[in-house]
Amino acid sequence: MLTTVAVVLVDGVAPFEFGVLCEVFGVDRSPEGVPPFDFRVCGENAGAPLSTGAGFRVIPSHGLEALRDADLVAVPAATIREDYPPAVLDALRAAHRRGATLLSVCSGAFVLGAAGLLDHRRCTTHWSYVDAFARRFPLARVDRDVLFVDDGTVLTSAGTAAGIDACLHLVRRELGSAAANAIARKMVVAPHREGGQRQFVDLPVPEDPGASLQPLLGWMRENLGARHSVAELAQRARMSPRTLARRFSTEIGTTPHKWLTLQRVLHARHLLEETSLDIEEIAHETGMGDGALLRHHFRKIVGVTPKDYRAAFADRPAAPGPSPSPAADGDRRRGGR
Repeated sequence: MLTTVAVVLVDGVAPFEFGVLCEVFGVDRSPEGVPPFDFRVCGENAGAPLSTGAGFRVIPSHGLEALRDADLVAVPAATIREDYPPAVLDALRAAHRRGATLLSVCSGAFVLGAAGLLDHRRCTTHWSYVDAFARRFPLARVDRDVLFVDDGTVLTSAGTAAGIDACLHLVRRELGSAAANAIARKMVVAPHREGGQRQFVDLPVPEDPGASLQPLLGWMRENLGARHSVAELAQRARMSPRTLARRFSTEIGTTPHKWLTLQRVLHARHLLEETSLDIEEIAHETGMGDGALLRHHFRKIVGVTPKDYRAAFADRPAAPGPSPSPAADGDRRRGGR
């Protein structure tokens, strides 16, 4: 159970990435049904000011001893340097040895790397740092084209906004999608994004904003139960099937079929948590056709069977108010890093 979160700051901390961790884990969202976190801001020395990349200072209220019983230890981005405080690296190693989950945002991966915690692990960082990171930590298995990597007890995220994706993923993994959706709604961000960093490098904004796939994606989410062929979708989008496939690859980072399957699985997760519908009924509601196909795709994407997922998360606290529509999961926004 994720209850205690310790954020470790070093000199040169990036305010936005630190703020992401504060916004997801440091704000009491119990009125929305999210269990509160014991949130601790830590530094090598409690009360000692640390510089930021924006010209002001932050003062951690806890020292490194606060990591000793934390469920999650998070490291936000900071100025990349040759050496990091040995006491910080030792505290991170100790947290990892006792089984805490570690999370880095953007260049925070360099701190985990310096502690030796990414050796022989799949990981990521901001696309502009991956070459330097790979040279510095040759034993790390760097994935250059993902928003984040979940390697079990160690999670790493790409630049800036990808930290939001990693944090919400972790909340979803540990507390269920209802909690992640509740936090995302308050932050006004997408609970889940597809794609990788490459699309942000190659095409940061649409050449023609009016040609965005968003209207088509919205319609598909509202009609998950219907059959969708590429030809029919292309006709609705007023483009050829080949152009539609190319636009999906560029704007979304995947194929129409894979995107639609993911949306159906995400909606199935919500139905498993929030309703008593059986597997066949959920398969019908999500457009999967039958329970066997739902089980196949659900296990492939989520990693467990629908039955096991419901057993783990059906009793999680749900956010009050109207149930999220299929559109609440998987919203895709352009721009950012």
